[in-house]
Amino acid sequence: MFDKQIGGGCHGWIPMAKDGLLGAVCFAHWARVALQARQARTEEHFKVKCQRLQEARGRLARRGHRVAELLLEVPREQIRQKVFQCWQDSSRRRTRHARMSAQLARVQALVDRRPMTTAGVWDPKQHGIAALAMGPGRKVRTTRRRTVRVRFRPNLADMKRKSSFSLLDQIKRPMPGDEEVDGDKVKLEKLWKLMDTYEPNDPESIQKSFARHLEYSLACTRFNFTMEDAYRAAGLVLRDRLLESLNDTNDYYRKMDVKRGYYLSAEYLIGRHMQNAIANLDLEQPFKEAFIGLGMELEELFHEEADPALGNGGLGRLAACFLDSMATLSLPCWGYGIRYSYGMFKQEIQNGRQVECPDFWIGDGCPFEIPRPDITYPVRLYGEVTHGEDEKGNWCVNWVGGEIVQAMAYDNPIPGFDTYNTNNLRLWRACPSKEFDLDMFSAAAYADSVESRRKAEDLSAVLYPNDATYEGKELRLRQQYFFVSASLQDLLRDFIKRPNYKWSELPEKVAVQMNDTHPTIAVAEMMRLLVDVMHVHWEEAWDLTTKCLNYTNHTVMPEALEKWPVEMIERMLPRHLQIIGELNLRWIKDLQKKYGDHSPVISALSIFEEGDIKKIRMGNLAIMGANKVNGVAAIHTEIIKKETFPEFYKYCCDIGKPDKIVNMTNGVTPRRWVHCANPALSAIFTKYLGSHEWLTDMTKLKGMLKFKEDSKLHSEWMEMKRECKAKLAAFVKEKCDLDIDQDALIDIQIKRIHEYKRQLMNILYVIHRYQELKKKSPGEREKTQKRVVLIGGKAASAYVNAKIIIKLISNVGKVINKDPDTSKYLKVAFVPNYCVSAAQVMIPASDISEHISTAGTEASGTSNMKFVMNGGLIVGTMDGANIEIREECGEDTMFIFGCLEHQVADIAAKAKSGHYPIDSRLQAVFQAIRNGDFSHGEPEAQAEFCSLVDRLCNIQAAGTWDGDKYLVISDFPSFIDAQARVDATYADKAKWCKLSIQAASSMAKFSTDRTIKEYAEVIWGVKPAVRPLEDR
Repeated sequence: MFDKQIGGGCHGWIPMAKDGLLGAVCFAHWARVALQARQARTEEHFKVKCQRLQEARGRLARRGHRVAELLLEVPREQIRQKVFQCWQDSSRRRTRHARMSAQLARVQALVDRRPMTTAGVWDPKQHGIAALAMGPGRKVRTTRRRTVRVRFRPNLADMKRKSSFSLLDQIKRPMPGDEEVDGDKVKLEKLWKLMDTYEPNDPESIQKSFARHLEYSLACTRFNFTMEDAYRAAGLVLRDRLLESLNDTNDYYRKMDVKRGYYLSAEYLIGRHMQNAIANLDLEQPFKEAFIGLGMELEELFHEEADPALGNGGLGRLAACFLDSMATLSLPCWGYGIRYSYGMFKQEIQNGRQVECPDFWIGDGCPFEIPRPDITYPVRLYGEVTHGEDEKGNWCVNWVGGEIVQAMAYDNPIPGFDTYNTNNLRLWRACPSKEFDLDMFSAAAYADSVESRRKAEDLSAVLYPNDATYEGKELRLRQQYFFVSASLQDLLRDFIKRPNYKWSELPEKVAVQMNDTHPTIAVAEMMRLLVDVMHVHWEEAWDLTTKCLNYTNHTVMPEALEKWPVEMIERMLPRHLQIIGELNLRWIKDLQKKYGDHSPVISALSIFEEGDIKKIRMGNLAIMGANKVNGVAAIHTEIIKKETFPEFYKYCCDIGKPDKIVNMTNGVTPRRWVHCANPALSAIFTKYLGSHEWLTDMTKLKGMLKFKEDSKLHSEWMEMKRECKAKLAAFVKEKCDLDIDQDALIDIQIKRIHEYKRQLMNILYVIHRYQELKKKSPGEREKTQKRVVLIGGKAASAYVNAKIIIKLISNVGKVINKDPDTSKYLKVAFVPNYCVSAAQVMIPASDISEHISTAGTEASGTSNMKFVMNGGLIVGTMDGANIEIREECGEDTMFIFGCLEHQVADIAAKAKSGHYPIDSRLQAVFQAIRNGDFSHGEPEAQAEFCSLVDRLCNIQAAGTWDGDKYLVISDFPSFIDAQARVDATYADKAKWCKLSIQAASSMAKFSTDRTIKEYAEVIWGVKPAVRPLEDR
């Protein structure tokens, strides 16, 4: 029976290819499965193997391009023909086996001697395979045909990345040294032996792990579970592997006593975790095979994951990209933040208006996070400060009373790409110090009995609570201090665990980065912990603080820097107010010695801002307490020096430290934003460059430039864009119920809704384009470039004008999309609830994207980098990172318009004297709005839209909040000209494709790998600590 069943399986495979090489590939796959069947020890196991053999044969028939790993280009139609031959001629004699085996050996010999990474691309023609496949005497066809990849699976060890987790079954885990063991070593050896090996990563082991978690972790039955259950079980399978790596990485860092970096950020917009983690671990193929074998597609599981609502915009997305690069570069760095139960809000659009709904993303649990109830720290709020003596009789300060909140850690492993290092994002959840008051409950005061718990949980409940009220501002400050205090306590505890530690060594072992002003209370908290808790002398504590802390500024507008009322700080953090007051007193005395008692520099540099409400300027505190201060783009850093903090920069120059303020141009991670978001583009890069090395060294993308004129690459590139647009069309249909033309130019602006980002100018241009279309005859319209305009982003719940802009965009879309004269040529939609997973669909599909902030207002921007990495071109101003992208990619890849940063003041000055002309085309747009063309008979909307227009038309107030603050009217004519250049360039598809390739291939500077290397070398002094593995 055994031979009969195995032989029958073979007959179904062999006839599939009359051409020798394809037959060899098919035979190899059959032989591998057949060998597994022959090794079966029981008849039951044998039956399972035979069933899998038949299933595998069926999968080959359906998907000829998935046989295994050898990349061989074969025309799709030829594959189909061979599949049908397989079933029609399944009784072929086995005499062909020997001949096919010989051909297979020739293929294997070529595979064995070629260098190759996991996803490296091998050209068969370079090794004479094309001639082998065609047979002797046959001519090689040179006509262009659509091709597919056929894969063959020999021993794949030589094809994996050097740090592929799929090879960990060949590795044993590190053992602790004697000094690391607490307790009886003999008793622990048995446990160590059981945990001596890593979880295996072959498909069958992954399936077993999945089944175990499905039943034993989630309590699902094998007969009744949902796709959501399957996602959570798969997430736990992945978490097992991440945990092993995280624990061993942390042990290695401790063993090597490395200097560590700690990144403090109020938000991390990390996106869906599963796909990115699987890709970084190099487990894509085994996970795919495992779940296909279980009747599931891995991509279906990806879509079950909710976007973690731990951030809002570019600040949080940047922080997430930084974590990915820190791990990929094997830097011993952790992130710290807050584990928000609710995101800022889930955005819904009802009757064109933004409606904020609770975003309880953690409701069903997150399979990747690791609760750590063993790691909690007390955080005190309110209370009072007393003076007394310590146990040694020394004078000391005590902060007592108030309320205590417990910060409980939740760890989120962050794996690197092509490394065995896995770092950590530690998030803090607020818990009460006293869970429940039984006396109050017994007295029927049920609400009061849990009041302390409710108040504590408020701290980590919502990202960015509305701060339009005093209570909202107070909650924000409590949040910021809560996570800063817990994080500093945690990293100092780790430092003092070192044997024979000395405080003088702290700057050699710790570097802290404060991401914007949210965590800058860290300056005062570090001083409190060192002076009051660790009893370090004031002068030494200040020296340690200023050497360990660093500050990233993310805004060019002074009014956006956080300032807290002194009264609020005094009530909530009384000891910190004393510390800040003492720091400021010493600081002012130093300034007076240098500049005199009455210099205006002193008031500008003081931490305290005088006025009706005395405030503490957190930006000033951060700069004074930081070792390095950095901007996030070249132009932004210069603005910091000249406009935001000019007095500080002058002071730094006067004391011989002009390099205290440095530039660190932002970036994004290509793993998330190309490899995961746009796998078709990733495959193109890998094919033409010969390996995946570009994912960790984007300078290698320069190698694509020599192909930018290649018609074959153009064809593949345009096919990639078509696939991305097809996904976008399905997405827009689902989210907006709008059908879009996939052949149209896709124009996207997705950002936080803010007046300086000028979504208003974008929609005013759309109205102008609509008006121009209406003027044209049907014949003239046919010659017009079709365009789909998509705008997305959230407006802060208290930002009235931003929410009116959303309503205007929605109403304009309703009019244009329903107009039979124009809807074929122009469509516009507001895409609700913009998030990372939405961006991963929208960005790869764009032809053009809008980055149109007023010059001098955008610190950097990172969405511009993501769009260009995916082959999109930019319409933009000379602002933020646009300037550097243009320098890298070439002037012809960007459609620049608008005034320059140094011209803004002159424009505002001329407007004040009455010279601020409004272009006639914009006047026509304003008139249409005033006429109610886009109000749909809604009086409230009409009044709101007219208020926007009227304020813009207050020409003498241009450049101020009473008029056209962000110079929309001034830049509008050149914006129209830029869009006309877009249409003209897009009409020449070959030229557009060339520019798209040129831009995407020139983005090496904007990888966060480059950014983080610079942070590590220039600011932190942290070096890579690559975790080695011990071979068996």
